[in-house]
Order: sequence, then structure tokens, then C-alpha cells
Amino acid sequence: MNKPGKIAAEDLSEPLRYGVEAFIGRAYAEAEPARLWAKVWQQAGRVEELRAVGDYITYNIAHDSILIVRDAPDSLKAFHNVCPHRGRRLVGNNTGGGPKTVAQDEGAHSARGHALKFGCNYHAWTFGVDGAARYIPDAEDWQGALDSVCTSLSPVQVDTWGGWIWINMDPGAGPLREYLEPVATMLDPFEFERMRYRLRLWGIFDCNWKVALEAFLEPYHVQGTHPQLIKYGDFYSFSRALGLHGQTGFDSKAHRADGTAADTSVHRAAGDGDPRHTIAAMQREYWETIGASTTETLVECAQRLPLDLPEGTPAAEVHRFWLDSARRRDAERGVIWPEISDAQMAAAGLALSIFPNMNLIPGPTFSLYYRVRPWGTDPDKCLFEAVALDRFAEGEEPETEWTFLEQDLSAWPHVIAQDISNMVEVQRGYKSQGFAGCLPNPWQERKVTNLHRGLARYMGTGAPVPL
Repeated sequence: MNKPGKIAAEDLSEPLRYGVEAFIGRAYAEAEPARLWAKVWQQAGRVEELRAVGDYITYNIAHDSILIVRDAPDSLKAFHNVCPHRGRRLVGNNTGGGPKTVAQDEGAHSARGHALKFGCNYHAWTFGVDGAARYIPDAEDWQGALDSVCTSLSPVQVDTWGGWIWINMDPGAGPLREYLEPVATMLDPFEFERMRYRLRLWGIFDCNWKVALEAFLEPYHVQGTHPQLIKYGDFYSFSRALGLHGQTGFDSKAHRADGTAADTSVHRAAGDGDPRHTIAAMQREYWETIGASTTETLVECAQRLPLDLPEGTPAAEVHRFWLDSARRRDAERGVIWPEISDAQMAAAGLALSIFPNMNLIPGPTFSLYYRVRPWGTDPDKCLFEAVALDRFAEGEEPETEWTFLEQDLSAWPHVIAQDISNMVEVQRGYKSQGFAGCLPNPWQERKVTNLHRGLARYMGTGAPVPL
């Protein structure tokens, strides 16, 4: 790892500034593959995508492509998706004729399929799911110089947590669990491994991947970007570093330390009005304008609150009744909630980020998360994803595919579209000669500042500095 640049105080509480090199610098973008992406653990897919031996997916990051395959009923393997002979990608776009190993058109999100061997269409070298060469035409021409090392696919570290598949291209990288802490321990009670895809959206945006990611790292932007949500309460929040990772949660301007699950989680009883109505209205708005960050059961049970509870019921009691009724209704249809205590719910807060490129909102039966990646090494483009996970009754999990949406605000769910509306304008603004650098809120945007502190550890430049 590169030596850290100038890093600010550990808690990032002082006013800081960071520059725009990480967003618009072409040399910076071209250095990211070797300095950053080759060194970090990255979420590359879901375990349920690889059910049978031979099932595979690809994960592309910058100029690298990773082939992930189920090689045995209880294990996965990952390799660089490149033939060791002459460098052709094994799985990917198939141009120039010849047999197709996978139907993947240009611009597809990723490849997915089933194969017990992978053949290179260039010279017919063939590899097993263990990465070893199975067939090399005229191998004797190498006069015995070929060995299993130079003819096998290059391995990549792979592990799982939370039902996600994670890869790391650095053979000397430490364990995944160690990398994810303390976020992994905070989120273990939610049992994300028992959730499944409900919605998968992606697009290619005209902004740097950090611009897109930062749009979701803090609620400080709600007043300016999502004014329709203000009627449900104050979105003032704390934001803090968790090592490389980060967390946000609802807060008061007095920074009280005695919050409960009802006011520190995504399911808080918000607003100054009757909590029966504010919870019902907020849940309906989330479902209609995001299509995620809640579930149909939670929305339906919220709508019944004005009928099931008398006026004047305290907010905490309304919140508890709502969640208990949703838990019972889900159980009736075979969806069993995990056992999450109020303390565990409160500890998770509103949202957590996993360095470098993932932010997620946890719920007892759902998660909404965003993953963002560079588009090659173009500093002005990125691949953006919004994914909803839900718990389903056994056998009722939907089959989903990645759905491509243009960079068109009318194509995306309304709240996400509001966030997208900032991205291109921010990317343009960073190129202005009148912009001297970012001034993140020292209390509410520490997750953002911490992202740049972490990036500086790998990239050797761009660390936040005192204002």
C-alpha cells in the first residue's frame, strides 16, 4: 500500500478541504487500477447467482475483468478473465465471427452463464472450472517449457459475506472479514445472506464514480435535493468514520447520545404530526418514489396504523406496533424476520458505506444499496447500480436480471433521479476555475471526507487538509 499522505485528525471533526484531482484528473484515474482497485476487496455479485457447479458471472473493474465460477457445491473460484496464451478475454463480447461462448452484446452489464470448461475462441486453449489448462493445441511445440503455472488462469482471491461475493486481486491481501470490520459485525444480525435480489438497475453516467457514490453517502443533501421528504421530519444526521468505512444515522443538533431504534434507523417515527399518519405517508412515499428502502408488507401495515391505533398513541408505541404487525403478517406468508434487538438496530444507524465503492441502507427484511465503478479509466464516466434486496418465502424468490436505464431522469425512480440530477452538474462544477475545493460538513459529511482519506492511503495524493 502507498504511504499515507497528509491525513487529518482521526475523527475528522475539524473543518477540512479536499481538492478535485480525484474526480477530474486523468493521471489519477489511470493510476486507480494499480493503486486502488488491485488492492481492495470489492463486492462482485451475489452467491445466489452461482447455484450449480459451472455457473459463472463476470465482474469488470477499470480494465480488468474477473471470472467467478462455482467449482464445487460448497466453494467458488475467481480468475482474471484472460487467456494466458495471447491475452484474449475468455468470457465477454464475441466480435469478428467464430462460435459464441456467451451471448453478451456490447454495453451489457456483465456475463452470466453455465460452463464446465472455458474455451478461448482465438486458439482454442481450454480451461476447467479450477482454472487449469485442459487442452492446448500442439502443446509439444513448446518443447516441454509449458507448466501448470504459466498455462493456468491467474487466480484472484474470492470470499463471501452477507450473501455477497467479494474479490481481491492482491494475492497478499488480508482476510475479507478483517477488511470489512467493524461494519460486518454491525450488520451480521440483518442476515443479508437470506435476502435475494428484487430489483437491479444500472446505467452509465457522465460523471466520476466518486461523484455518483457521494450522492448517497449523507442525508445533508435532503433539504436541497429531496425537499418533498422534509415534511416527514428533520433529516439532520451524524456521520462518522469506521476505519476505511463509514456510517450515518439520524441525530439531533444537540448530538444526543441516547437515541433509540425508532429514531436512529431508517424506520424512525418521523415528523411533528400524528405518528400514525406520518409513518404511513412516509412509507407510501418511499415505495412510490424509490421502490425500495422498505417492503410491501411494511407499507401495507403502515397504512393501517390510523385504523388500528387511537389518536394520541406515543410515537415509540406506534413504531413498535407497526413493526410487530409487519413481522406477524410476513410470518403468515413464510417470511421470517431475523432477531434484531433495538440496540442492534440503533447501532446500525441509517446507512453504512464499505470502502471504496458501496453504500447500503439496512432493514430487517430488506436492503437498498448502491455500487459504483469507473468506466475504464475515463474520469468523466462511471457505471452506477441501484439494487434492492428483500426476504422472500422459500420458493417465491423472483428471477431478476440487470435492467439498463439511460442517463434520463424520467427513467429512474423519482428519489434516485433527484440524486442523479446533481451528478453531471457536480462533475462540470469541479472543472470550474472558480472552484477551490470541497468543504464537507464537519459533522454530517464525515463519511465523504473519510472516503477521501481512505483513497489517499492507496493513491498517495488527495488527502483532506485543515481549512
